[in-house]
Amino acid sequence: MRKFLPALLEYKKGNTFGLTAFTSYGSFWLTLVAILLMPKMGLADAPNAHFLGMYLGLWGVFTLFMFFGTLKAARMLQFVFLSLTVLFALLAIGHLADNEGIVKVAGWVGLVCGASAIYLAMGEVLNEQFGRTVLPIGEPR
Repeated sequence: MRKFLPALLEYKKGNTFGLTAFTSYGSFWLTLVAILLMPKMGLADAPNAHFLGMYLGLWGVFTLFMFFGTLKAARMLQFVFLSLTVLFALLAIGHLADNEGIVKVAGWVGLVCGASAIYLAMGEVLNEQFGRTVLPIGEPR
C-alpha cells in the first residue's frame, strides 16, 4: 500500500509518469509477494524458475519503456530506471538460465539501484527545501 498513496498524490499533481510508476511497481510488489507466499500457505503450487524468469522479464520490458519516459527528467531518475531495467533483465536471465551467479550480480545491481533512488529522493527533498542545489541530481535543461 505504501506505493499507492504516492501514486494518488502524483495523480493530484497531474504527473502521469509518477502515477504510472508508483501504481505499477506497487502492483509488482503485491504480485511478487503473492507468487512467493501463496505456495507457502498451500494456496498455489510453487513457481518454477522459467515462470519467474518470464515474469521478471516482462517487468524488465515495462521498466525499459518507463526509462524512455525519464529522458527529459533529471539524470539521476534516468539512472534509477536504467539500473532497474538492468536489474530486471539480470534477474530474468538468471532465472531462465538457472544461473545463481547472475542472480547474485542482479542483487548487487539492485543495491546500486536502491541507493541511487534514495539519493534521488533526498536530493529532491533537500533541493526543494533549501531552494538551491544541495545534492546534484542532474536537473533537466
